[in-house]
Amino acid sequence: MSKYILGIESSCDDTSAAIWKDGEILSNCVANQEIHARYGGVVPEVASRAHQQNILPVVQQAIEQAGITKKELNAIAFTKGPGLIGSLIVGVSFAKSLALALDIPLIGVNHMQAHIMAHFAEKPYPEFPFLCLTVSGGHTQIVKVNSPFKYELLGETLDDAAGEAFDKSGKLLGLDYPAGPLIDKLAKEGEAKFEFSKPRIQGLNFSFSGLKTGILYFLQKEMKKDSNFIEDNKADICASIQQTIVQILLGKLVRAARETGIKRVAIAGGVSANSELRASLEEKAQKYNWNLFIPKFEYCTDNAAMIAVAGAFAFEEGIFEDQKTEPIARLHV
Repeated sequence: MSKYILGIESSCDDTSAAIWKDGEILSNCVANQEIHARYGGVVPEVASRAHQQNILPVVQQAIEQAGITKKELNAIAFTKGPGLIGSLIVGVSFAKSLALALDIPLIGVNHMQAHIMAHFAEKPYPEFPFLCLTVSGGHTQIVKVNSPFKYELLGETLDDAAGEAFDKSGKLLGLDYPAGPLIDKLAKEGEAKFEFSKPRIQGLNFSFSGLKTGILYFLQKEMKKDSNFIEDNKADICASIQQTIVQILLGKLVRAARETGIKRVAIAGGVSANSELRASLEEKAQKYNWNLFIPKFEYCTDNAAMIAVAGAFAFEEGIFEDQKTEPIARLHV
């Protein structure tokens, strides 16, 4: 008998719902919150209110696109954390209410683990163990994935995440939020001819705050010489920033693969949609004979399909939560 799992994602500013059926994603609906662009970043209270407005229609849309009724659902998986507490509360509260009304199990999902499990939204699946570089606006991690429930954190950012480095650098250039996709687009028109120093962090950890400061000082210095420097060189600056961030990320990933001896390498999170990161990863895969796994764009950014997939693994193991469950803003891998 087929099993249907509803996934709900509300960790930040995107409200998403998806339906999983026996290893297949039937629907994956997302409502974006464009209002944050005017503020240059996500405003938590605004995000929470938008989730309240979006969650019911998004869930209904996901169910309708899947061609089922809510009474056919076997379980509801939701993002328990990490994330913005107000946004998480909306998703958790809705999931608890619907599960109670339908008398079906609840499954709490770690958002960062779900990004990794997005690789099981479609075939081919990576075999365990594999390495996953997870890069987003709030997190940068290298994780050794031993099983769907066993993760070994090998390295993480000590300050800013890679996505923050893109967005904050873009803000210095006068780009709208989120700046990451805009930098990626402009970089294709430019040349990486400006050099920025890379942080010397031991082990497999990352740091991007120093890079952001270095970019700020570089721009201030050049603007004193030429007030039009940014506008005249925007594409080249973007290409240089992007190349530096990608080199930092892949330098650590190559080291992790070498130290662990693992040849199965995956990438996840919103920044994994970056075109240069993907292209550079493919080059590294050829050079080091990696078996590389890169998810579709729709499974890179925050989405409920990855929550539903992670929930499916938990469902098979009977790992459920009761109605007392609460969101955890700083939930760790």
